[in-house]
Amino acid sequence: MTLLQTTDLTLTRPGGETVLHDVSLQMAAGERVGLIGPNGAGKTSLMLCLTGVVRPTDGTVQMDGSTLSPGGFHRDMGFVFQQADDQLFSPTVAEDVAFGARNLGLTGKALEAAVNAAMDRVGITPLADRPVHHLSGGEKRLACLAGVLVMEPRLLLLDEPSAALDLRNRRRLIELLRSMDQAMLIASHDLELVLELCPRVILIDDGHIMAGGPARDILGDAGLMARHGQEVPHSLTHQGHIAHAHQRAI
Repeated sequence: MTLLQTTDLTLTRPGGETVLHDVSLQMAAGERVGLIGPNGAGKTSLMLCLTGVVRPTDGTVQMDGSTLSPGGFHRDMGFVFQQADDQLFSPTVAEDVAFGARNLGLTGKALEAAVNAAMDRVGITPLADRPVHHLSGGEKRLACLAGVLVMEPRLLLLDEPSAALDLRNRRRLIELLRSMDQAMLIASHDLELVLELCPRVILIDDGHIMAGGPARDILGDAGLMARHGQEVPHSLTHQGHIAHAHQRAI
């Protein structure tokens, strides 16, 4: 079943620069898709158009077949910003996590239960009363994720989710995302993370979708990746070397 669909999505800046050109894509319920490409390719702009934060110049965004209104609040869609400080603004972690749920109308014990469940899901319950500006980079990332999960969206849009994370927190995040049922569109330069989490990948460059398909096919295509400022993930290169060595031995 198609959950998200864009048709000819185009975004032109007031100065005349077109940053998205006729972007059409589909995502199924529960599907995890990686969005890759060089800096300035249009990944974040695409996500902002999907959420309605930025109004596209042309084209449509649909969820479950219904066209979404730019600038509107879409409960089924949760966006985790690339910069955690752009998303966290309440005095404490618990208050920040509660913000979205409170806007959905939750109050009292129902609100408290939802906030506690979201914080527990990402493992930050001990940080509930900590000021958000006292969090580490990894803790801020998890607090942002909890603030989205509390609204129980069906689609997560994650912009560079592993940015600023050390190896331990990166691994923790990967395992957490792997355990979730939500559909995910993950924009990242961390191609190993994309390879682990996303069976399908979309390559975008200069605002155009250049390729899409199985993650290993796209990420393992050295020529395609090089043409768009990317490198084949080390794990795929290493596997290739092992395969060649095995063939020579045989």
